[in-house]
Amino acid sequence: MSYRSGFIAIVGRPNAGKSTLLNALLQEKIAIMSDKPNTTRNNISGILTKEDAQYIFVDTPGIHKPQQQLGRVLNKNAYTAMEDCDVIGWIIDGTEPFGRGDEFILSRIEALHKPVILIVNKVDRIKREKLMKKLIAWQNRYAFDEIVPISALAKNNIDELLKVFYQYIPQGDRMYPSEMTSDHDINFQICELIREKILFKTHDEVPHSIAVILEKKEEDAEKVYLNAMIVVDRDSQKGIIIGKQGSMIRSIRVEAQNEIQKKFDKKVDLELYVRVEKNWRNHEQKIKEFGLDELNDEID
Repeated sequence: MSYRSGFIAIVGRPNAGKSTLLNALLQEKIAIMSDKPNTTRNNISGILTKEDAQYIFVDTPGIHKPQQQLGRVLNKNAYTAMEDCDVIGWIIDGTEPFGRGDEFILSRIEALHKPVILIVNKVDRIKREKLMKKLIAWQNRYAFDEIVPISALAKNNIDELLKVFYQYIPQGDRMYPSEMTSDHDINFQICELIREKILFKTHDEVPHSIAVILEKKEEDAEKVYLNAMIVVDRDSQKGIIIGKQGSMIRSIRVEAQNEIQKKFDKKVDLELYVRVEKNWRNHEQKIKEFGLDELNDEID
C-alpha cells in the first residue's frame, strides 16, 4: 500500500464544531474551544501521522459576515486554506437549517473544483428520520464526494471520516516529522490557552475584543516564567477582565497556568496584565502586530 499525505481544510460557519473535530481527530487538544463564534482566528494545522498516511488538518476561522477589519482578515484566512488544500472538509451543524451563510460557503466551494467531504456534525442530537431527510436535502444541493455524519464532541464516526479522507489525499511522503502534532509553536499555544479561559469566564461581556501577547518566557530546570499581555479595545472591558479586587484576572491566571503546566510538564509561574488599544480590530497594523493576519497581503 502506497503512502499518502495531504492538506485537509476544515471549514464552516462559526460554531459548527471545527475545533472540536480537529481535537477529536488528533485525540489531543490542539485548538481551543468555546461556544463563542469565531473562537478560532488563525489557520491552525493539526498533524496526524499514521502508518499509511499523514493528514494535515487546517482548522480555519468560521466564515461569517464581517463587522470589522478583523472579521475580513479571518475570512481571508479561511479562503486561503480552501484554495491551498487537497481536500475540503465542510463541517455543518446538523441541528441548524440551511442558511445564507451556508449558501455563501457553497458558492466558494463550487468555484474551487476540489474534492469536498460534507461533515454533518451533532447528529447525536437528531432523530434518525429527520437526519435522513437532512442528508438527502444536502445531497440534492451539491455533488459532494462524500457525506459523513458524525458527533465531534462524542467522537462518533471519527474513524470512518479518516478512512474517507484517506481516499482523497494524494500519494506522497510525510511532510512533517511523525512526532509533530501542530505547526504552531508553544508560544502561540500559550496565548491561545489564556484566550480560551477569558472566553469561557467572561461569557458575552468581552467576546472577541481581546488579543493575548506573550511578552516574556524564561525557563529553568524547575519552572517556566511567563508574562502575557491581554489587549482589549475598551476601558470598560479592562474592568471586566480585572474584576472586583482582581478576582477575574486571578481566576483566569490560575486556570490558564494549570493547563499550560501540562504542556511543559513542570511548574509554571504566569503573570497577566491588561492594556487598552482602542478599536484595534479595525486597524490592519494592530491585527498584523497581534499575529492574526498571517498572510500579510491585501484583503479581497
